[in-house]
Amino acid sequence: MDIAALAINLSQVQLQQAVGTAVLKMALDTGRENADMLTGALTDSTKVLEHSVRPHLGTKLDVTV
Repeated sequence: MDIAALAINLSQVQLQQAVGTAVLKMALDTGRENADMLTGALTDSTKVLEHSVRPHLGTKLDVTV
């Protein structure tokens, strides 16, 4: 076997693995961002829904000293 050809093949395999890992990391980051945005949207909609069901809660503060 030719050592130069083996070295080139090994280099190509390492590059393919590095690129695959980088693409997977990008996909995971995108998924995490989407999940965070969805969680935020659900939290906001829950607050709006709660306020529409009980609009009197949280509007007055009765403080006695």
